Amino acid sequence: MFSGHLPEWLDSFPALAVLSLKNNLFNGSLPDSLSSLETMRILSLSHNNFYGSVPDLRRLTNLQVLEMDNNAFGPQFPLLGDKLVTLVLRNNKFRSSIPGEVSSYYQLERLDISANTFVGPFQLELLSLPSIAYLNISGNKLTGMLFENLSCSPGLEAVDLSSNLLTGTLPKCLMSNTNDRTVLYDRNCLEETNQNQHAPPFCHTEAIAVGIVPEGKKHKRVSKAVLSIGIVCVTFGGIAIVALIFFIIRRVNFKTKIKSPPTKLISENAASGYTSKLLSDARYISQNMKFGTVGLPPYRAFSLDEIVAATSNFDTASFMGEGSQGKLHRGQLKDGVLVAIRSVKMTKSYSTQDFMHNIELISKYRHRHLVSVLGHCFECYLDDSSVSSIFIVFEYVPNGTLKSWISDGHYRKSLTWTQRIEAAIGVAKGIQFLHTGIVPGVYSNNLKITDVLLDQNFTAKISSYGLPLLSNMGKVGQGNHSSGFKSSSINKSVKNEDKSDVYDFGVILLELILGRTIKSRNVKTLKDLLQASITADGEARRSIIDPAVRKACLDQSLKTMMEICVRCLVKEPAERPSIEDVLWNLQFAAQVQDAWRGDSLSSSDGSPISPLASRRMAFHH
Repeated sequence: MFSGHLPEWLDSFPALAVLSLKNNLFNGSLPDSLSSLETMRILSLSHNNFYGSVPDLRRLTNLQVLEMDNNAFGPQFPLLGDKLVTLVLRNNKFRSSIPGEVSSYYQLERLDISANTFVGPFQLELLSLPSIAYLNISGNKLTGMLFENLSCSPGLEAVDLSSNLLTGTLPKCLMSNTNDRTVLYDRNCLEETNQNQHAPPFCHTEAIAVGIVPEGKKHKRVSKAVLSIGIVCVTFGGIAIVALIFFIIRRVNFKTKIKSPPTKLISENAASGYTSKLLSDARYISQNMKFGTVGLPPYRAFSLDEIVAATSNFDTASFMGEGSQGKLHRGQLKDGVLVAIRSVKMTKSYSTQDFMHNIELISKYRHRHLVSVLGHCFECYLDDSSVSSIFIVFEYVPNGTLKSWISDGHYRKSLTWTQRIEAAIGVAKGIQFLHTGIVPGVYSNNLKITDVLLDQNFTAKISSYGLPLLSNMGKVGQGNHSSGFKSSSINKSVKNEDKSDVYDFGVILLELILGRTIKSRNVKTLKDLLQASITADGEARRSIIDPAVRKACLDQSLKTMMEICVRCLVKEPAERPSIEDVLWNLQFAAQVQDAWRGDSLSSSDGSPISPLASRRMAFHH
């Protein structure tokens, strides 16, 4: 029967590992101090009256069980680490899309997000997570098309897909005659099923409207109300005046609701006009999902005083480097957030209006796998208000470049094989966002391994891409970019333009596999070496890779990575895979590596005895 708000002093127990508050009467929002309990393994808040946003829990890297059911949390999906085993968000007020990171929770055994209003595509990869045993997404507005030949995890015991907006055919793996598996899927728009389904137009209409009542139906309701009042007035004359007043009040409220715009989430989904192709594509990621996973403060304009205070008046201790695009300083904002601030002196007089279009563009460059822009500041001349300097504020990424974490012979500071795959997946997701997640798309970014940084969680972030503001300043006499953001091709109608970044990614992948920096003139020779080793035996493959990861690298995972790398480095751009296909196969390599639990679980050829090993994902053109 505990009640009231949770206290802020929870962080005074830094060694706390289990916190269970379920079945009480707590209310209010959760304190931010929860975010600092990094030793937490189990957090259970079920059956209370909590509400509001969930604090950022990504620092809780040991968290395995999170139970938040039967509260009023929302609207955004919580920011979490990827080591969860149990995640229960049932019966809350979440109404965002599901972040793409959830499909990479390879230790996840139980996922229950039922009885919310989650929207956007259902991630089909959740069915095949290696550890998943219980999956419940019922009672939401999730869209997407199921396919007959989808794979399911062999340990999947219970699946509830009911009451969503799913179309297509129920996968065979869910229809298999087994007494150990429970599958519910009614009240969708699936074909040829034994459970009750809506007609296909229902899911299409609901997916576009996301729950908004069509105008025609609203007017119809009003007409019925008018008719009812008319009958009441004729029959009960004495009550007519009261009923009329009541009706007028409701009518005024109703018009007010019509004039009020829907929430941002609903309007964005309704305006997106999902086509059947997008709804059916298992790899499609909604815009809400891409932007929702950043976990950064909103983009804003900084004052010059804030910039000066953050850098201690550009103290030499904060200096990080200088290139043709200006100086780079490390800084700390008032709220404690670390930032990197690039200062660019203008050689000509430009008004702030000249830059506002570019500012609008760069404010969209926010993604988990990009070094995102947090804001800007203009310093102007007093006489004519023209711009003398521009300060671009970026998030600070503390762990240096990806290049510094491949061995190059120094094994003490080297990423594991699993970390290298995760870094490659991060870079691929960043490229995918640059190509498809913003309009106009950004291509030909001239990516190198030195352009990829690692944050405190070793999440890979692309630091050097075609930032419009700095690219355009290069055109007005600022010279080439060196340590900053690069000129790139933005949305040009050039055939296979996206394949330039795929090639650059192949070079990065080659360096991750071999564990050393590679000069451009040697790429073809080393690509041919990888090609030959793919058809050789496992020992031949291992003999050429980075010795730092040779022992812990599963052969099936290594072979998949080599195949991806070779395909990315094909001479003809048209024959290179799309970034989506690259990402798909990287995730497969991660799954088979993660499913491996040591030599005792491996067959004689080094492949895991697991259904995942047979699930080879072919490249599509």
